[in-house]
Amino acid sequence: MTEPSPTLPTTEYRAPERRAKPRAPFRQNRRAHERVTILGQPMDLVKPEEVLHHIQQAVRQGAKSLIANHNLHSLYLMQKRPELGAFYDRADLIEVDSTPLLAFSRALGLHSRGFHRCTYLDWRDHFWSVANRDGWRVLSVGGAPGVGDETARRLKLRYPDADIAIHHGFFDARPGSSENAAVLDRITAFKPHILFVGMGMPRQELWIAENFERLPDCVILSVGAAFDYEAGVQSAAPRWMGRAGIEWAYRLLHDPKRLFVRYCVEPWTLLPLALRDIRQAKGRIR
Repeated sequence: MTEPSPTLPTTEYRAPERRAKPRAPFRQNRRAHERVTILGQPMDLVKPEEVLHHIQQAVRQGAKSLIANHNLHSLYLMQKRPELGAFYDRADLIEVDSTPLLAFSRALGLHSRGFHRCTYLDWRDHFWSVANRDGWRVLSVGGAPGVGDETARRLKLRYPDADIAIHHGFFDARPGSSENAAVLDRITAFKPHILFVGMGMPRQELWIAENFERLPDCVILSVGAAFDYEAGVQSAAPRWMGRAGIEWAYRLLHDPKRLFVRYCVEPWTLLPLALRDIRQAKGRIR
């Protein structure tokens, strides 16, 4: 399956020099109350640096580890596609990629804070700094043909010691197809430390769950449009908007046709789950 390569902008993103800034301390051991259930689904209250600590530990141990994320869209999809449960059941860490979701959990009396919001854009600079320093092999599966190549070109300019490979996401991903088998063979041959899968929800999650046993021991992350942002094909919101809980408004403004239903309709379907959580929280208080 092929499509013409999109026209890619040439503006380069310059990562800040992280070594010039002191790193904030964080606990390296998780606490039981940091695994919470919100709107019926388990999630982990972690800071971005704790996500990187988990990744580094898994790479050092040569372990297979799956890192997932939840936001309002994924919670909506869980109601429509119950087979997604197989993906989240395998996850060792489930990030909360939604400031409104964290605000709601805080109102329920859970130990959540704004800094628990985690997504690729929140920890990418730290990640690539570590990948460059440690010479990680990073393979990304996803995006349109040509987008990943531009992403790899830009990243290699900034992080020359990271070994970066790309495969587009426009292939027949059905189990048993020859194209799917070829992608899995390439992943196995590359022996990645990190495997990014960015094919959009729920395709990326279902693909990981269906092929999990055939994937090599590495850290596997579902990252949506992460490499579209790196290539400049999509515009990333300033990070302060993410922390303020209004990144959705930025994205909606830039792509209203695709995102109107996601941001303006889907959240209302979660109201029964929210009311159930509120009733349970009141019961705990009593």
